[in-house]
Amino acid sequence: MTLFGHWICPFSVRVEFALAQREIPYQLVNVPPTAARPRGFSVPAEFVAHSPKGEIPLLRIDGCYLADSIPILEWMEKEIAGHPLLPIDEATRQLVRDRVAWLDRYLYRPMIGVYYGTDPSHIAIAGDRLASALLEVEGWFNTSPWLAGETPSLAEAVMVAFHVRLDGLRRLGFRSPLPAGVADHAHRCRSLPGWGAVEWSPEQTDEFVQRFGKFREISLRSQSTAGTR
Repeated sequence: MTLFGHWICPFSVRVEFALAQREIPYQLVNVPPTAARPRGFSVPAEFVAHSPKGEIPLLRIDGCYLADSIPILEWMEKEIAGHPLLPIDEATRQLVRDRVAWLDRYLYRPMIGVYYGTDPSHIAIAGDRLASALLEVEGWFNTSPWLAGETPSLAEAVMVAFHVRLDGLRRLGFRSPLPAGVADHAHRCRSLPGWGAVEWSPEQTDEFVQRFGKFREISLRSQSTAGTR
């Protein structure tokens, strides 16, 4: 099993966490997302041929290819036995899927809005929306220690991408305090087998901040140039 992905992409992190958490052997081929590809980076021809959107993650299994993180996660649960991240009972299974969809929409969008933001007011708005989403998530822990039940699930695979980049988000403009329940969840996630596969080093956090700081500089310079024409 081969994962075409990259640590800086939150969607790739979902899949790599699930692979490691489920103890599924895999090989990682580093393909930075389009916005983070260094000039002159040679994208593998195999990836170009089989990734419909030209974006990561892409998973190769016995000559077959799967794209997009959530379909990949669902396929793995259906086809690969051992250490599942979807529970057996249908009600909790549906809760997991509902929480995954909710996080994908209400947590990921403002999170990405923070580090792709260029205008301070827009970054602040994205930060406020992210803070509201985290307060909603904290309420989930009133009934269970994990995001959707008594054991880690696919919801954790989605949430860890936020946890690993929190320090970077802080440096890029996310100012709101982390709800205590979410902070406790991050601590629990650090004890999971999958955490070690996706945890960022200080150097990775620095690179994340530098990349998006540079992105902001270039965007603001372009806007300024366009405004003087």
